[in-house]
Amino acid sequence: MPISSKNRPAVLLFDVNETLLDLSDMQKAVNQAFGNELAFKLWFAQLLEYALVENATGRYHDFGEVGQAVMRMTVAITGKEVPEEKQKELVAMVKETQPHPDVIPGLQKLQQAGFRMATLTNSPARSAIPHLEEVGLKAFFEETFSVDSVAQFKPARAPYQFAAERLGVAPEDVMMVAAHGWDMAGALGAGARTAFISRPGQVLYPLAPEPELIAPTLLELAEQLLKME
Repeated sequence: MPISSKNRPAVLLFDVNETLLDLSDMQKAVNQAFGNELAFKLWFAQLLEYALVENATGRYHDFGEVGQAVMRMTVAITGKEVPEEKQKELVAMVKETQPHPDVIPGLQKLQQAGFRMATLTNSPARSAIPHLEEVGLKAFFEETFSVDSVAQFKPARAPYQFAAERLGVAPEDVMMVAAHGWDMAGALGAGARTAFISRPGQVLYPLAPEPELIAPTLLELAEQLLKME
């Protein structure tokens, strides 16, 4: 894995869903409800697609609303009868997710080393911030940003630039930490540095520049960051 020779970033900015929080139970539940092992991936791909449609058309419904809408679309695409209440229950499972096992040890190591840390999520602030507190993560971060603040979803430039401005640093002094290739591409487009956590099933976009750091877990990424001067 590459190890950067650059100086430590001024701020580490973390994605939340799949990067910090494990969505595997939600994935299993969606796949089971649809009787299709690709149902969750279809739903999540549609979620990102229509979040980008919101960006392109200048509209904004929060991630939860878009999630419910594309769950209905997933029902129509697959032809599987999933009751509306069950659809709502499945989408709401994102508020029941727990941190990956490596997350708290990794954050503790970074906190002890004096790194400034914040989060930036596509999820709505009204649910994402209380959930981070419930699962014991919020205290690690000086700020917990949602794209609600700019009414544009990542990977648009505006959310990354907004977070940098609120943190009082230039975008190039921020390192975005995420488990999604599209988040890496978006942060790079906004002028930020990037670090990719290669969670199972997650890959980089081949047409985007490679992230500065790559590691399979946050704990191992922390070890790379600690080697920076």
